[in-house]
Amino acid sequence: MNDKPPSTQAARSTAIGRSLWRDAWARLFKDKTTILCAAIILMYGLLAISAAVYDEVAARTKIVPSFQEMKDYQHINEPPSLGALHNVLGTDWSGRSVLVKVLLGAKVSMTVGFIANAIAVPLGMLLGAIAGYCSGRRGGILDDIIVWLYSTLASIPGIILLIAIKFAFKGQTLPLVHVSLDGIHGLYIALGVVSWIGTCRLVRAEVMKIRELDYVIAARATGRGGFAILLRHVMPNVMHIGIISFSLGFVGAVQAEVILSYLNLGVEVGTPSWGTMINSARMDLYAGRWWELTAAVGAMFFLVLALNIFGDRLRDALDPRLKNVS
Repeated sequence: MNDKPPSTQAARSTAIGRSLWRDAWARLFKDKTTILCAAIILMYGLLAISAAVYDEVAARTKIVPSFQEMKDYQHINEPPSLGALHNVLGTDWSGRSVLVKVLLGAKVSMTVGFIANAIAVPLGMLLGAIAGYCSGRRGGILDDIIVWLYSTLASIPGIILLIAIKFAFKGQTLPLVHVSLDGIHGLYIALGVVSWIGTCRLVRAEVMKIRELDYVIAARATGRGGFAILLRHVMPNVMHIGIISFSLGFVGAVQAEVILSYLNLGVEVGTPSWGTMINSARMDLYAGRWWELTAAVGAMFFLVLALNIFGDRLRDALDPRLKNVS
């Protein structure tokens, strides 16, 4: 005899019938911590967009001052004060507002995180899917080449590889578009080239399991080509890996940008960035000027913490083994 109330049975049957994506969405936004982290990430994204708009307006008009025009040598190294909004976090060695530098620096970090992963994740998913599908089959030479490539790159410490690529980009420009690779554009490509390895490994392992499932075998039996099977039947089933890799890879890209900018290998000189702020303020602690370093580290801390928590919750929500588990 079934003692469960009808309403409970109906709710359970509805939950079981939900797709993976709907179930993940419901579980994500049932958690208040996840909602808070998503709100923090969204706030940083809006700050980045606002900073980009500000830079564009400053470059095209004289309505607002550009970052280079914000110097005020009458108010250098002033400590934080509530007397004026631009002085809430104090000023730096040139009299610029630390608050403005933090807000403009969000544009660099968010842009680097987004574009670097927009390069790395599709590249890693494509190569991983090809390698996994071809592994142990006719055409397995592609798997051998891809495995050799990511194994070779993975054997080099990531930061060393980034520095080497940035040095190789010195004085180089992208063909056709003639964009200099010395600054932030080279940073996008360097991070994208380094960051695809983990995604490729995960996708390759998952595709090696998926290709042996009944619906893939049935598709091959009907004469469908390998590329069509990859696009139609395999890739949709590894999309969750790409989403998770994007969210977690964002953290690594932000941290790498800060480190490279600190080493003067990141953004162009004069571009507001949390890494350049840390670099310029590293000696200020000896003089008791702590506010610029604290502001840059604090801004990075809250973004990285929110991204880490959100990425972990997203990974749990998209894990099919945890579907419908409270």
